[in-house]
Amino acid sequence: MTFSSIEFLIFFFIIIIIMASFNIKFVRKNVSEEKIKKIKHYILLVASYIFYGWWDYRFCLLMFIMTFIAFYCAKKVEEDKNKKIYSFISISVPLLFLGVFKYFNFFIESFCTLFNITNVTSLNIILPVGISFYTFQSISYTIDVIRKDIKSQSFLNVALYISFFPQLVAGPIVKASDFLPQLEQEQKISLKNICIGIQIFVFGLFKKIVIADNLSVFVDDVFNNPNIFSWYTIILAVISYSIQIYFDFSGYSDMAVGTAKCLGYDFKKNFDVPYLSRNVSEFWKRWHISLSSWLQQYLYIPLGGNRRGKVRTYINLILTMVLGGLWHGANINFVIWGLLHGVALCVHKIYKKFRNNKKESKIGNALSIFATYVYVCFCWIFFRATSLSDVGTILTRIFMFEKGITQIFSWSIIAIIILIIGEIYAHVKSKKNNSTVEGFYVIMDLTKAKSLIILFTFIGIILGLAYTNSNPFIYFQF
Repeated sequence: MTFSSIEFLIFFFIIIIIMASFNIKFVRKNVSEEKIKKIKHYILLVASYIFYGWWDYRFCLLMFIMTFIAFYCAKKVEEDKNKKIYSFISISVPLLFLGVFKYFNFFIESFCTLFNITNVTSLNIILPVGISFYTFQSISYTIDVIRKDIKSQSFLNVALYISFFPQLVAGPIVKASDFLPQLEQEQKISLKNICIGIQIFVFGLFKKIVIADNLSVFVDDVFNNPNIFSWYTIILAVISYSIQIYFDFSGYSDMAVGTAKCLGYDFKKNFDVPYLSRNVSEFWKRWHISLSSWLQQYLYIPLGGNRRGKVRTYINLILTMVLGGLWHGANINFVIWGLLHGVALCVHKIYKKFRNNKKESKIGNALSIFATYVYVCFCWIFFRATSLSDVGTILTRIFMFEKGITQIFSWSIIAIIILIIGEIYAHVKSKKNNSTVEGFYVIMDLTKAKSLIILFTFIGIILGLAYTNSNPFIYFQF
């Protein structure tokens, strides 16, 4: 069940109807507000487990175990009973689960390659969808309790925080300090929130099934057979992939934000026009914001951050990004991708000191944006290619200007135009408001006939241009 499926729309419609039934005066008159709040939390918890179990019900047990560990260890830590032991368990056990399911074969194969061991059979381990995301949320909850940033919660609240279905399988990674306070008050279903949520959801749906999924046809074709395409076709495919992954993942995040908003919950934005970044440091403040902030708060800072000298700062940056790359998957390509971004972050820090934080000119900013985008696209090659040999083929054909099949994919041109128009609009809007360039949702007043006509026309365009073959969200594999 994915956000873009008919099954989800039916499932979500039923949830909305059930939750909205608690707005009926008769119900509110005969049941206390506290009890209504708890019942609604149980309903959302059951709905979340149904949503997750739709892929494979067996992994509901895994998520339940992680939830119980987080809940129990946080309670013990707060009671100051064997604090170090329970702190260790709360972090190490979820990471152990993640390591077994996601990295066991990778580490075994790497070990055997290192020591030239042959005839080793890999285990057929099924990767639970979304395990990387709810593992991070489980760990962040217990760490926040250990740090005394939040108080330990009831099992119901912890379970709903970890399993809440809008963000369960592909994020955004919601912090406990952002979500748990919202559980303290009853989140009522309101027409205003539904109108806002639907528009954000539809916007994300357009990104996913119209732009990203149509681009996937061309991108997959080129990256699966890079040795037969011309150098400029490969460059177009790399640009197309940069747009595909952006629209695919930001589209999912938009749908998650919209779905949660319909239910009365607020998520922070996960993307903020990242391809207008002037450097890699800014890029990571705009791209997958929930992951980059998680890595900063729970990995980079505990490693020492920038508090232990320049050399240690650079080591911490590179190590954080390498582990961030490894988080995406058990593949050496992801490690190199993380390493490249880590090195770029270090170079930017050195450059800032060299420039002494002087402001760039408009031309300088434009060149910085272009150079950052080119570097990010270069890194995407490692992220998307299935092997290092494919990376070598792609880079060789690009830099040697190799001839081959030439294919100018129309959806690539359309996607580039849409991206540029969107970024120009965001830039112009920021100038009018005298603020930095930020992404935003165009929210209309759906009580007006004009707005409804625009919305339904937009939905009609989505249905007419949608790529109809099954194409899972890219980040489901992580």
